[in-house]
Order: sequence, then structure tokens, then C-alpha cells
Amino acid sequence: MTLTVKRKTESKESTIGELYIDGKFECYTLEDIGRPKKIWGKTRIQAGSYRIKFRKIGRFHNRYKVRFKSIYKGMLHILNIPLFQYVLIHCGNTAKHTAGCLLVGKSYTSDRLIDSTTAYKQMYVKVAAALERGEAVYINFDDTGIEKVG
Repeated sequence: MTLTVKRKTESKESTIGELYIDGKFECYTLEDIGRPKKIWGKTRIQAGSYRIKFRKIGRFHNRYKVRFKSIYKGMLHILNIPLFQYVLIHCGNTAKHTAGCLLVGKSYTSDRLIDSTTAYKQMYVKVAAALERGEAVYINFDDTGIEKVG
């Protein structure tokens, strides 16, 4: 399975993108803006391809195990991103939630995702099922379509 984040707009604080699963549009994404100097846990993931695996330890894992107990198998952890220790895919809706993660949502305003939990549940089930089957899951970050706004 391959996820692709096509980044669309970049403002002073954040980047909005579109997430595709095997070429089919799934939801929108929100990340912290890329910065010339790395701010640990906050700077946008650099363009490239990375593997996703389950992460079954940590604060988010414990919280999501309770919050999404009927579907939850582990955090979606994006591996081996330069200058990051952990990058997780999860729900949230504003730039303050983006430190070290990729947020997902059903729609967006200029800097805020709408209906993040619904989008997370829908995409999570697909990705978790592939990981449970032993399938390799990758995520590609594509910067070719970024438009700077504000």
C-alpha cells in the first residue's frame, strides 16, 4: 500500500495537503510549515518516501488505545525521517496540534482541518488492515504543487 501526501498550500504557520491511498483521494492533511532551520518536532517532513509501521508505546498510543478501542491496533508511525525521532499520523485540527505529526481531516479552512476524527477513523482502518496483513506500507511526501499563501 502506498499513501501519498500532495502538499497544496503553505502559509506562515502550516501546510495543507491531500492524502491519497493507492492513488485514490482519501482526505486532507495539515502539517507545521517547513522552516530553514529545524525546530525539533515541529518542522514539516522533508519530501521523500518513508515506511509506516505500528508504534505500540508512548503517550499517544495509550490515549488512542482507549479513544479508538474498536479499531485501534497501534499508532501509525512514519519511520526514518531525517531530524525527527517520531512522526505519527493522527487527528487534530489546528497548527498547534502538528508538532511531529501529520494530521488528517475531511475538509479544511486556510489553516484548520474539519472533521479530523472521522477522516482518521476512515483512513486508519485501511492502513491498519494492510499492516496487519503484513503488507509493506509507504508514504510519499510530494512538494511539487505547493502554493505559498499569506
